[in-house]
Amino acid sequence: MSHGTANPAVATVTEPLTMVDAINLALAHEMAADERVVVLGEDVGVDGGVFRVTKGLQERFGKARVVDTPLAEDAIVGAGLGLSLGGMRPVCEIQFSGFLHQAFAQMQSHAGRMRSRTRGQRGLHFVVRSPSGGGIKALEHHSESEEMLYVHTPGIKVVMPSGPRTAYGLLRASIREGDPVLFLEPKGVYRAFREPVLPDEVLELGKARVVKPGKDLTLVTYGAMLRTSVGAVEEAEAKLSASIEVIDLLTLAPYDADLVRASVEKTGRCVVVHEAVKSGGLGAEISARLNEECFWSLRAPVARVTGWDIPYPLYAREKAFLPDAERIVAAIVATLTAE
Repeated sequence: MSHGTANPAVATVTEPLTMVDAINLALAHEMAADERVVVLGEDVGVDGGVFRVTKGLQERFGKARVVDTPLAEDAIVGAGLGLSLGGMRPVCEIQFSGFLHQAFAQMQSHAGRMRSRTRGQRGLHFVVRSPSGGGIKALEHHSESEEMLYVHTPGIKVVMPSGPRTAYGLLRASIREGDPVLFLEPKGVYRAFREPVLPDEVLELGKARVVKPGKDLTLVTYGAMLRTSVGAVEEAEAKLSASIEVIDLLTLAPYDADLVRASVEKTGRCVVVHEAVKSGGLGAEISARLNEECFWSLRAPVARVTGWDIPYPLYAREKAFLPDAERIVAAIVATLTAE
């Protein structure tokens, strides 16, 4: 199932959890295992976060390790950087990824440059978590898919899980990682479904997973779009009697180019699906790299199904902005039938 599972599956699993509960459990396990792990952000303590992701952590670990901060994203991330340089392992929460812009200078000018600035002598155990994407009819600035701003920023690893199990395993890995990690949580699936979690599982950053094997076409996606894409793949396979491989990237920077390339060399066709805008999106990078590295294996142009090149719309038009099964099926059909 998983190209990127670092630990072998253990015998025991949790009861089915939502992504919110899985992230909470990952934080609790890492905080219990290492007293250097601290959580800071707006309302993360008393209220347990705007989505209740950090619920109960302050009661368990105390106010010194779960810190309610002022409403100041730049200060939250800056404080996290200072804590990391002082030997702590901070996990900063930004309430919505649309407000990460206020902290972009800290991420780009300092977090992403620290290893280079110190000539490789100093990394950062430093995680910034934030709910990302749409699907919940939120207000302006509260539904954004701007992951490529950070994928384009050298020195920062960008992670986006697709469900409870991957969120748990990836967050534990991110907290242990020795370089800055931006951990984007697709809030459209925060409570959309449940699945068991392996309590000892820590997933390897930079590794994608094959969710479904296939031989006729490769579909690459991540985050909330995985569930939409899997449904579309089932519909397209029934319509065309085709076999479609589905890859869940999990880590966006660095993404698992080797797995994607190997799959496309096998299938000869590729569709990339993501919620972010088309121009300059991850689909553009994947398409360019496939063109460079396995051009002679491609039997059709790489297709992209994405959000539109507009500011994220208000909730009344959100559904029209998000890729849906109809658009994905159409891209699959066009790519499979191209000569």
